[in-house]
Amino acid sequence: MKSVGGSGATTCGSNSVVASRKQVAISFLERCASGRAREAFQSHVGVGFRHHNVFFRGDAETLMLAMEENARQNPDKVLEVQRALEDGDLVAVHSRVLIKPGDRGVALIHIFRFEQERIVELWDFGQPVPETSPNENGMF
Repeated sequence: MKSVGGSGATTCGSNSVVASRKQVAISFLERCASGRAREAFQSHVGVGFRHHNVFFRGDAETLMLAMEENARQNPDKVLEVQRALEDGDLVAVHSRVLIKPGDRGVALIHIFRFEQERIVELWDFGQPVPETSPNENGMF
């Protein structure tokens, strides 16, 4: 899996390293894509988490189970993070997901809302990469 450059971590007074919210969001997506959704949810999701994916109920458990099932069905899936932006309690991650080798992929944007260092809300939008497009700039 590909990730954005730069650590973005900060050091606290006790010499402990605290991940940026951007790093947490990327870690969450990478773990989910690689079949470790349960670990991702336990490590990064806060109490009262809700999401806005219209294909599933809006709670953490339902989304986590769907991500686990997707990873089982697509063991060769690859997540390529293209860019990530952090603004206060919001993080946006633009990614390309390849479901199987040779796949054109899907362009995804995930928007995370944080409370402290925990994800409490998630929006996701996806668009398949078309075979042809009049746009010479592409999706990535």
